[in-house]
Amino acid sequence: MKQQLMKMLEQRKDEMIQIRRHLHENPELSFQEEKTAQYIADFYKGKDVEIQTNIGNGYGIIVTIKGGKPGKTIGLRADFDALPIQEETDVPFKSKNEGVMHACGHDAHTAYLLVLADCLIQLKDELTGTIKIIHQHAEEVPPGGAKSIVESGLLDDVDAVYGIHLFPTDPAGVVGYHSGYSMAGRTYFKLKIQGVGGHGSSPHLANDAIVAGAHFVTAIQTVVSRRLNPFEMGVITIGSFDGKGQFNVIKDSVELEGDVRYMTTEVQELISKEVHRITKGIEEEFGVKCELEYVPDYPPLFNDPEITAEVVAALQSSTEPEIKSVAEFPMFSGSEDFAYYAAKFPSCFFYIGCKPKGVEKAYFNHHPKWDIDEDALLVAAKAVAEVVCRD
Repeated sequence: MKQQLMKMLEQRKDEMIQIRRHLHENPELSFQEEKTAQYIADFYKGKDVEIQTNIGNGYGIIVTIKGGKPGKTIGLRADFDALPIQEETDVPFKSKNEGVMHACGHDAHTAYLLVLADCLIQLKDELTGTIKIIHQHAEEVPPGGAKSIVESGLLDDVDAVYGIHLFPTDPAGVVGYHSGYSMAGRTYFKLKIQGVGGHGSSPHLANDAIVAGAHFVTAIQTVVSRRLNPFEMGVITIGSFDGKGQFNVIKDSVELEGDVRYMTTEVQELISKEVHRITKGIEEEFGVKCELEYVPDYPPLFNDPEITAEVVAALQSSTEPEIKSVAEFPMFSGSEDFAYYAAKFPSCFFYIGCKPKGVEKAYFNHHPKWDIDEDALLVAAKAVAEVVCRD
């Protein structure tokens, strides 16, 4: 079956590219992907599969392919939302939607999986076990789509979940992996500091919220430098400090927003504890009132070591010419809501090189000039096919 599947994928490479370009031209933002979801659902119309739509907190779709032979149930996931970015490439299939762009490869993820799924449907009588194709909405915006799909219970029978992501760090043909904690978790926070306003000439009659906020910015950096084990990874970023006012007026309130990254749940808990502690300290030290909104959105992504080893073995033994090398990648400090699947099911999320040909250093994901080598679509399809067929 594997030989036949690989040949079918080769024959449909151009179709993958055509689908990707259609999706690239018609991007939709997270939780607004109505037409994209309809396009995906229409693709499966008339095919001998079970289709479930509008799953979770948006437009999630699960397509169940029941094989002709008994076996395990696995999930294959691809996301399909785009980003609020104005595209700056000059490709002929440039985004038609102003200010919206597929700048992270989700168009390619969906394109390869649609064609792979259709090939598996055609070969379903020879297929061992059941495959659930997870077309997921809203990866880019918390709370994301993955958590709600997991909570729907429709995946409770799966034995493992697999997913891929395109990265332009390597050329097409390179497949990357990392075992254990592989991508960072993420928390959003917002802090409002309420003081007492006044005139700059009379600071003793006021309570300056900007001074308290400035101390918070400084103090928060000590969490990573002085509370975190130096062999662990953590990042705290203050991305917004809204304290604009008049030059001679003492602000009565300021609002700060920030981003926290961590690679393990232990570090997540430590940073959370310290941020709350420092907030209470600012209240006590400056006599201000603090309102802290601290919202963990995506957990760290943990690739099951046993499942990952099986994936690596399958890829390393592949004789497909498109899969040129299998390399261990470092941990990524970016976040991915695939982590919600991995938190509940044994999972492996691995990486597909897509650096455009002739480019020394490609624009990274989320850049307005993001582009890919479309040969990566067939690499992705064949790599996932190797995983599906490894038993």
